Amino acid sequence: MRSLPSVRIMAATLFAMLAFAANSILCRLALRGDHIDAAGFTAIRLVSGAAALWLLLVFRGRRAGRPAAPGRPLVATWISAFWLFLYALAFSYAYRDLAIGTGALILFGMVQVTMILAGLRLGERPDGRQWLGVAIAIGGLVLLVLPGLQAPPPRGAALMALAGCAWGVYSLRGRSNSDPLVTTTANFTCTLPYVMIAGLAVAAGMLAAHRPTTWGIVLAVLSGALASGLGYVAWYMALPGLKATQAAVVQLSAPVLAALVGIMLLSEPASLRLLVAAAAILGGLGLVLRERARRVAG
Repeated sequence: MRSLPSVRIMAATLFAMLAFAANSILCRLALRGDHIDAAGFTAIRLVSGAAALWLLLVFRGRRAGRPAAPGRPLVATWISAFWLFLYALAFSYAYRDLAIGTGALILFGMVQVTMILAGLRLGERPDGRQWLGVAIAIGGLVLLVLPGLQAPPPRGAALMALAGCAWGVYSLRGRSNSDPLVTTTANFTCTLPYVMIAGLAVAAGMLAAHRPTTWGIVLAVLSGALASGLGYVAWYMALPGLKATQAAVVQLSAPVLAALVGIMLLSEPASLRLLVAAAAILGGLGLVLRERARRVAG
């Protein structure tokens, strides 16, 4: 695939980061207000994301005069869909317990650690300062989740860490795609059997006991169709132009945006532990990117 012009890569990356931050905000708004349960939010998010992407694919196919279907899913697509589903499910359940800022920091911290480790496996060799940055960032994550008065609930932190690992693997699997819209549509479509298998059969019972409000459904649809569907297409567009380490660190903006919204609009607490951990995570991983850019320029 020919590389996208740098301006398009930057634009796609910016849109993706805004979408990622929006997902945390929309999910927390829905669950905090008890407008919908976590299982229902996940199911509606994935179904609406798949539907929106199919509409885009059909529209593009008609304009280009070619078939719109993404074709028969391959084994690789089903594997990617599993990681997408695992991320979405763990993400929703984690936000039952976590504030927006805390959840976003754990999520993207684990995403970046996963992708940096993958970069090492692919042959990327950080220098001493980059290793220092990684160590500082991991130390920030450890500080954030250490037991104490202001520590996040262990269950929520563990689920969000799982979501971050799953999203990191999903992102890495998208770096070699040749058509972001087709790939993302196929991935979302293939999550639907996972939704039914894992349920959510259980989700049917939960929804019967906890009927979602109209606002809860709207928030889940916005998360699926806009923040997830279109956001992931933009991310897949940007990924081929980013190295694994760059892709990991560029996501630092998303937890900052999400945390600011949580603090300003939802009056979520900005504890000293959160601020120090955020500075360590963002600063440490920012050092990784700075050193990489310096080495490339040199």
